[in-house]
Amino acid sequence: MPRKTPNEDRNSPVRRCILTGERAEQRLLIRLALGPDGEVAPDIHGKAPGRGAWVGVPADELETARVKGRLAGLLKRAFKISELSVPDDLVLRIGRGLENATLDRLGLEARSGNLLSGAEKVDAAARSGAVELLLHASDASDDGASKRDQSWRVGLEEEGSGRKGLRLPVDRDRLSGALGRANSVHVAITDAKAAERVKHHLDRWLYFIGCSNARGDAKADRRANAAPDGN
Repeated sequence: MPRKTPNEDRNSPVRRCILTGERAEQRLLIRLALGPDGEVAPDIHGKAPGRGAWVGVPADELETARVKGRLAGLLKRAFKISELSVPDDLVLRIGRGLENATLDRLGLEARSGNLLSGAEKVDAAARSGAVELLLHASDASDDGASKRDQSWRVGLEEEGSGRKGLRLPVDRDRLSGALGRANSVHVAITDAKAAERVKHHLDRWLYFIGCSNARGDAKADRRANAAPDGN
C-alpha cells in the first residue's frame, strides 16, 4: 500500500498497522474496535466509540495472523487488556463490510446524480471528457469494457495510453441492486469529489481482497488523495 511519513500530509491522519508496524494514511487502513462483550469487530467507517486498533494488510495475511493467535496478542497489547475474543469470521466480516460500504457509496452517488450507467450514456460522457472514474461489473464482456475504455481515453486525450476502467468484484446483478437500476454493467462517475469518495472505499476493498489496485481514473489520479473518513 502507498506509505507516507507522519508529517508528509498534515491534513490526513496517519495510523500504525499493528501487524506490520508501518504507518499509512488512516483512510487506507481498517479499524478494529472492541465491543462491550470483549469481542473484536470491524469498524469499517472508523467511527465507533472507544479505543481502536488499525490493520493495513490483505485478507490472507490477516487470516494467517488470526489463526496463529498473533492478531489476538497484538490486539490485547493495543487495547491494554488481558482477555478478548477474535471471531473466526472476522476476515469475512471485514470483506463484506468493505463491499457494502463501496456499493452503498455508489448508490448514494447514483441518487445524487453523480453517476451514469448504460453503455450509450457512459460512452457519450466519456467521449466528452466528463468521466472521472469508470467502473465495470465483473461479468461485463471484454468487448463492452474495451469500448467504454476507448471512449474514456478519447475524452481524456490519452489514446494509446492503455488506460482502463476498474473491474468491480461484483456482477451486474449485485451492482444493479446497489444502484437501484436494472442491468447496470458499466458505470461512470462524473463528479471529481464523488469519484474520490467512491475510491476511498473501493481502493481499500480491492486491496483487502487481493485484487489489482491499479487505478484507471486518470483525472482523479492527478488530484490529491481523498480526504480521510473521520477518526
